[in-house]
Amino acid sequence: MSEPVILEICADSVESALAAEAGGAHRIELCSNLLEGGVTPSSGLIATVRDRTSVGLYVMIRPRGGDFCYSGDEFEAMEQDVLTAKQLGVDGTVFGVLNEDGQIDVQRTRHLVDLARPLKVTFHRAFDMSTDLRKALEDVIVAGVDRVLTSGGEQTAEDGIATLTKLINAANDRVAIMVGGGITKTNVRNIIARTAAREIHASVRIPVASPMRHRNERISMGAIKGREYERFVVLQDRVSHLLEAARNGAWRASGARSSRQDA
Repeated sequence: MSEPVILEICADSVESALAAEAGGAHRIELCSNLLEGGVTPSSGLIATVRDRTSVGLYVMIRPRGGDFCYSGDEFEAMEQDVLTAKQLGVDGTVFGVLNEDGQIDVQRTRHLVDLARPLKVTFHRAFDMSTDLRKALEDVIVAGVDRVLTSGGEQTAEDGIATLTKLINAANDRVAIMVGGGITKTNVRNIIARTAAREIHASVRIPVASPMRHRNERISMGAIKGREYERFVVLQDRVSHLLEAARNGAWRASGARSSRQDA
């Protein structure tokens, strides 16, 4: 029997990718620099994760943090990253491109989709930054993407439940709607039961202290002080607990639909 819910876990390391697979995730979204919302990982990281895992592997194609309106040079880098991901044997790519006015850049999106084929394509939460989500939905469908990752235009999916429900209904299986943004084992049941979502994206990472005994606290290599001695990793049990809760939510959603049909 096929899984009633597909769980995608965001990972930025080999360790996290392995934990995601061991916990039952169906797909991994591989990124780097999650403090910026995720950018394109190195070819070395992609190759290693591909070699060590067997579940679906989707790679973020994003040349920098910040907005999703890219210069010609940045877009050229995205093209090259798509080609590199294909060569490394991934299953899909993840990107999002907007115009200056906040609408989906259909032409550039379609170009990247065509370049990525036969890989699958997810349009990421740049979608949530667009001016009109309903129009954006039609635009990404025209552009040919396979899936949209969205929180319903809110900070979290829980806050965007009403809009997510409308988007899933409007999509009508023309494109998959993957729900993400603040998904936890506590709220996923309610989110799935109310939206009837069948794909969930989550980042179940926890902070882990560095094993280094020698520390120079006077120096910070990045914008956030102290990050040299802390990193975030995915834990296998958190993935499995989230998946179990998601399945329970899907069961509740199916039961509710059956009750309405029988009434």
